[in-house]
Amino acid sequence: MTIRRFRAALVALLSLVPGSRAIAAFDGSVTGRVTDASGQPIAGATVAVVELARAATSDKDGRFRLGTLPDGRYTLSARRLGYASSAKSIRVAGASVEVDITLNASAVRVEPVNVTATRRPIGAIDSPLPASELTGVQVHPEGGISIAHAVAQLPGVRAVTSGQQIGKPMIRGLFGPRVLVLSDGSRMEDYSWSDEDGPSIDARLAERIEVIRGPASVLYGSDALSGIVNVVPGSLPFSPDGSRMQRTAAEAYAASNNVELGSALMLEGAQSRYGYRVSGTGRFSQNYQTPEGTQQNSSFWAFNGDAAFGIRGDRGTTTIRASHYGGEFHLLEASGPEPGDPTGGPVRQTLDDRVQVSNEYVMNTLRLETKAQYQRHSLTEVSDDCVPAPGQTTCVKVKDRPAFGLVLNTGTVDVMLHAPSGDHNVATVGVSGMYQSSGSTGPIFLVPSATLSNGAVFALDEASFGPLTLIAGARTEGRSLSADANTALQSPSDSRSWNATTEDIGALFKVTPRLALVANFGAGWRAPTLFDLYANGPNLAEARYEIGDPAMKTERGKNIDGGVRWSSERAHAEVSVYRNQIDNFIFTSRTSQFINNLRVYQHTQTQARLTGAEASGELVVAEPLSVHASYDVTRGTDRTTGGPLELMPPPRAILGAELHSTHLGWARRAAIGASVEIDQRQTRLSPNDVATDGYSLINLDMSLERLVRAQPVRFDLAIRNLANTSYKDFLSRYKEFAVGPGINVILKASTGAW
Repeated sequence: MTIRRFRAALVALLSLVPGSRAIAAFDGSVTGRVTDASGQPIAGATVAVVELARAATSDKDGRFRLGTLPDGRYTLSARRLGYASSAKSIRVAGASVEVDITLNASAVRVEPVNVTATRRPIGAIDSPLPASELTGVQVHPEGGISIAHAVAQLPGVRAVTSGQQIGKPMIRGLFGPRVLVLSDGSRMEDYSWSDEDGPSIDARLAERIEVIRGPASVLYGSDALSGIVNVVPGSLPFSPDGSRMQRTAAEAYAASNNVELGSALMLEGAQSRYGYRVSGTGRFSQNYQTPEGTQQNSSFWAFNGDAAFGIRGDRGTTTIRASHYGGEFHLLEASGPEPGDPTGGPVRQTLDDRVQVSNEYVMNTLRLETKAQYQRHSLTEVSDDCVPAPGQTTCVKVKDRPAFGLVLNTGTVDVMLHAPSGDHNVATVGVSGMYQSSGSTGPIFLVPSATLSNGAVFALDEASFGPLTLIAGARTEGRSLSADANTALQSPSDSRSWNATTEDIGALFKVTPRLALVANFGAGWRAPTLFDLYANGPNLAEARYEIGDPAMKTERGKNIDGGVRWSSERAHAEVSVYRNQIDNFIFTSRTSQFINNLRVYQHTQTQARLTGAEASGELVVAEPLSVHASYDVTRGTDRTTGGPLELMPPPRAILGAELHSTHLGWARRAAIGASVEIDQRQTRLSPNDVATDGYSLINLDMSLERLVRAQPVRFDLAIRNLANTSYKDFLSRYKEFAVGPGINVILKASTGAW
């Protein structure tokens, strides 16, 4: 009998002994127990090896088993609904490891580990860049689909919106192609030119969302000029002892404002070296309501899903993931409803399919990480508007015909090698590649069809000297673009190429284990988009005619920021200040010219500077009570004219409190919280801006979790805009002709563990 078969037989025999702990006897096996602060076991907690994307679930005694790991250092992340997440660093060196993890029933919701800031797990207090995380507890109770809306409450982060469901994340005053959205570390490609095309990821399918505030071009390349939004799914379960495991979860919700209904289902399981998860969501709504009435043509529907299959090897994990995002979103028009058709308007149809293969492989002290992704993204607008052909002044209107169609096919590859040297030095080197083809159809042509290729090499090194940690990185990148001729746009075939070198230098000083001072210099860049270069036609939804400039240069940013952080079990606080200077800043300039009754907007460039500050904090005042607060302000200046930049977010403050308890006989956990969002009036306006008044919104949240027939069931009640305040969001595309949504009551019920 081989050693492998002998080991498998012995494990099977020991599994028949109740309460046996001999499973920890094999070299390199990692087992442990999850308890609360009083020592009581916590069942249903997810414990993951972050570096290997491998997870296990604690049983009724709080015990978990992750199986045998290769020698090395690892980060264990533990989370359970109703408890503050926790992380521990362990070392496996040819012997079994027993880990005790304590989860506190705390309302301080700070993720202990961040993987986006350095492409490897790092403690939240140790990130070289300002970083924020949203836990699943913060994302999942909300209705809706938009990632931008989900992250908009984080300090320094807003959403540029078109109604309730479409939005783009804004970080430190910049959005669109200056904020890179990732799906589990792979870049998402869409049509960032338009406010009506948001990131094609359903917020419900995320375990957590990590946001980096500040340039991250060293690690992620072009488009990470202002920051990163990384949507991270949960690690797949595995069954080290070969037994079969399966779990299901389901939820349903309803929202009153737009009569929105939705549901989600999840099935996951594991057996031996294999793990899988299948999840999906379905949503639809009617038009949303405001204190001044119904906003016609604002309904939507969407069906989204994600399926992942993982294989655990002796030294690593391979995961194959397929994702689908599809929906239809009705839009308001800047020019208002057409005569005779008050309920009509354009409709955006979005379809996005992705296949991703990722691998984590450990070789002695080295860890090899690879990601490959194919994405097909299509965007179609159906409208009864018409635009004259080139050289004509009239056209024939056809109801509900495709006005334009855009299709992106993108392949990306990332290969990284993480090389620790001792306990205080970690280096990461990598290469990245991308190839993309873009197709465009009419009758309204927005841009020509084109192909794009991109390649980069990068390195990041981290070294610690006692309380001081230094981080330095550099990236060299090249991009080429080839655009086809397009008669409708009156543009000949053309090609462009760009090269950029970016760098990042950071320092973090631990005054105490809980108090850190951090400073960072980072350079970022972005290449002009097809729309910046070749647009020559109408944007009917925004009632404008846009003209690009093929001579556009690349944007180059130099950002300096510094901050102070405090992190403990009862409190977390951070204050950051920054200055981001951008050369060749691209924007659309309003002109006095009209074409076919549409005002002409010219894509042009200037020199820009953005400065600002962010402050946030959470504190457990007493065991049942916690409070939180945040404030952020951004000031954008055109360095050429001295005037303000367009669409800079106004100052905002958020104040809130929560009462919670886990010591109830009738429930496992109950909580009630309230917050107020105070948005000030923006007084620094560019010529293209439209002023809106300041306003305050009151929000209320309640949750209850209890066992029903031995299954955990959670109920969430959220009330948004409790006072039914009439307001106009300065960052809403609808602000000139529509107020924001009125009161909205969201009721959600869920069962099982997500």
